[in-house]
Amino acid sequence: MTTSSTTTTSAVERARAHSPRQLAAASIGNLVEWYDWYAYSFLAVYFATQVFPESESGLTALLNTFAIFAVGFFFRPIGGLLMGAVADRFGRKPALTATILLMGAGSLLIAVLPTYASVGILSPILLVLARIIQGLSVGGEFAAATTFLVESAPPKRRGFFSSFQYVSTTAGQLIASGLAAYLASTLTESSMNSWGWRVPFFVGAALSLVGLAIRAGAHETLESVDDLKADASQRPRIFDALKHHPRESLLIVGITIAGTIAYYTWTTYLPTYAQTYADVSKSDALTAGTIALFFFAALQPLMGILSDRIGRKPLLITFAAFFVVATVPLLRLLDTSMSRLLLVQCIGMVFLAMYTSIAAAVNAETIPSRVRASGIGFPYSLSVALFGGTAPYMGTWFKSQGWGEAFPIYISALCLISLLVYVFAVKETAHEPLP
Repeated sequence: MTTSSTTTTSAVERARAHSPRQLAAASIGNLVEWYDWYAYSFLAVYFATQVFPESESGLTALLNTFAIFAVGFFFRPIGGLLMGAVADRFGRKPALTATILLMGAGSLLIAVLPTYASVGILSPILLVLARIIQGLSVGGEFAAATTFLVESAPPKRRGFFSSFQYVSTTAGQLIASGLAAYLASTLTESSMNSWGWRVPFFVGAALSLVGLAIRAGAHETLESVDDLKADASQRPRIFDALKHHPRESLLIVGITIAGTIAYYTWTTYLPTYAQTYADVSKSDALTAGTIALFFFAALQPLMGILSDRIGRKPLLITFAAFFVVATVPLLRLLDTSMSRLLLVQCIGMVFLAMYTSIAAAVNAETIPSRVRASGIGFPYSLSVALFGGTAPYMGTWFKSQGWGEAFPIYISALCLISLLVYVFAVKETAHEPLP
């Protein structure tokens, strides 16, 4: 017993002693994961008509493409559960290795995807397969990377370390958005539609190998990993988190609802929303989105540090209350100008960062170590699948039905649910030890 305790303590201390390396290992892999994930969303307007029959209208093809985008989200809970179980049973590092390999494979498949004109129905089928692979990967990535980051942090800096989850996520978006904007501004519309959209996915496949190499040098953070290797009977079962911690699982769902709908609307779908609802040009929408993402990334560590000082609840409540009240008037401000879109994005991102910067810490501080990865991965990814992954589809669907004004109200209503959770159910955990 003494030997196991000493080994466990030294493992935790070793991880915390190499915190820059730990941050780099989590961040680079997370960057690659989300670069690939968001490249799909940013470039959907270009390859939608390549994957579906020419007889379909542009809006119908885009709607179908976003439906496939949502398919990836619905496989995220499975990835969160499976990869989370790997992280809880065998360690965080094996799970992090598996997730980045899967993402690279999914990106490569999209890069070489044949068009509908050449292979017919096989084209959208292969796109669905690629999104399933990416969905499994991203669901597992959040589960493993969240626990890895927060467990690597000194006790009074968990909010700061947590913020790097979305620093790296936003960096991945920035690279995807920046590359998409560059290609859109330098290539003709015909070139973008025929082959230009493939370039970012080839880049994503190559970046996954870089992330894999960096993660190889990380230190394990699961305290009981040596005991689990020695005695397989101690490994938690795949549904132990749901079985033994149902309240905490439901709490993560409530915490996530507002964060995921606001996040995917403001950082991913808003450029497309502006094109569809306000006739903003494609290049202006991508440029505004890229500038806003730089601003968003810079906010993350500042909000994480603030939460370490004043707590998590004040930030969560302020975030949700803002989006309940301000979503409708903000989205109504959009017009054809890039400057107006940029203003709307940046205002929303100030308050969105109050959630994103501490999401990893809040989740990790809710679930016990023994089942932390799977306990976070499944309910979080399920919430994202139901409310975040469907945001582009819902926004486009409301437009196709002539109910454009309903989408902002839909966002506000979901944020109200989380606001009630933050006020009445979430406990302050910033200055408590990890469970």
